[in-house]
Amino acid sequence: MKYIKPLILLILIIIFPNISDASENIINQLKEGGKVIFIRHGFAPGNGDPDNFLVNDCSTQRNLDKNGINQSRKIGKLFKKNKIPVDTVLSSEWCRCKDTAFYAFKDFETKSFLNSFYDIKFQKNKNRQIKQLKDYIKKWNGKKNLILITHYVVINEILKINPSSGEMIISDNEFNIIGKLENKL
Repeated sequence: MKYIKPLILLILIIIFPNISDASENIINQLKEGGKVIFIRHGFAPGNGDPDNFLVNDCSTQRNLDKNGINQSRKIGKLFKKNKIPVDTVLSSEWCRCKDTAFYAFKDFETKSFLNSFYDIKFQKNKNRQIKQLKDYIKKWNGKKNLILITHYVVINEILKINPSSGEMIISDNEFNIIGKLENKL
């Protein structure tokens, strides 16, 4: 019985030898710069926003919990430890995105085109936001990496991928997915 766990681990390493290599490959590509990194905000318990939501009042919003703050800090540590160059950090105006940006990178600016359109009252903004976001990315030609901290719905609309809280999806400025880095709780 005591040999079963090591045997299972060995089998997994043989079957899936490239799991850590994949992360290392992505990090090496990020070190080259020129990538667009979509980050879904850190973990914020719940779904959607309360009915009394106000963009300028964090007390009316879903916010990061301890896990979300820790995820955000891990993102920043990943960039520092690996010396990944950062051009610009942009965040949604929602507090959970701004907090993710702050805990990970400290310096950031907000852009309304990264805001959520999950709730019905914001869905009218979707097409305009997506056009503005695509235009911004297509015009961007930084030598370092562009960081976009946003929401599930925005990432899904642009890249057709379903990110977890704190997950990073890496693409080029033509929206071709290069890879992803999970950030488990």
